[in-house]
Amino acid sequence: MGAIPTFDTTSLDRAPLEGALAASALDWWHDAGVDLLVEDEPRDWMAPEPSRPAVFAPTAISPKPGAGIVAPAPATQLPDTLEAFLAWRLSDAAPEAGWDGVSLTAVGPADARLMVLVDCPDRDDAEAGQILSGAPGRLFDRMLAAIGLSRDAVHIASVCTRRPLAGRAPADLDTRLGEIALHHVGLVAPRSLLLLGNAASRAVLGTELMTARGHSHPVDHKSGKTNAVASFHPRFLIEKPMAKAESWKDLQRVMGDLNA
Repeated sequence: MGAIPTFDTTSLDRAPLEGALAASALDWWHDAGVDLLVEDEPRDWMAPEPSRPAVFAPTAISPKPGAGIVAPAPATQLPDTLEAFLAWRLSDAAPEAGWDGVSLTAVGPADARLMVLVDCPDRDDAEAGQILSGAPGRLFDRMLAAIGLSRDAVHIASVCTRRPLAGRAPADLDTRLGEIALHHVGLVAPRSLLLLGNAASRAVLGTELMTARGHSHPVDHKSGKTNAVASFHPRFLIEKPMAKAESWKDLQRVMGDLNA
């Protein structure tokens, strides 16, 4: 599928503080799909499994690879223009409005052929005033350059406009944030959608990153259909350089969708 470009991470800045290192490790596990360390209550692993009455319910059928992902009906009406939608995302009506921190809006052309969706702003993004700043941002720029693109040509957004306290959005907001993300994709209507990280994959595809990787997913939205490719977040690639070969395969799928 072509030579693998080198995303050099040796010159990337690394925070010397122990707190920053711990936060980086938590982000690594987050992107790997680990979102639970311990349960709320202690468990007796030796206790017999309690009997439960049988419950018969319709079985949910997972979509086959390549099957279209259909956007669910939103709980409330969302703005129907991109300009109004982006203003709404920064307003008090947005789900993240009560969280601490600074809200960062999406950037890039409204008619971009490629849209990139990440989970949430990183810790340094608020000060920088943009999504994907710092070391992950520099690696992201090199990834775009490898497929002949730059930020100026890409619409970049995040599932959450603010960073959640624990680095992951509350589970009870997952469905709503997914509806909002799909609506955003419909307003931009890109030819290709690159989902970086586990949370972005779940929001749009309803599927874990490692399951979603390996092929393009047609996503139906109000303006038509977009092919989505799930891949690793740059912060994950910094921590796990061996994954860059797989990331390059994902970027090649994006190029194929853009050139189709």
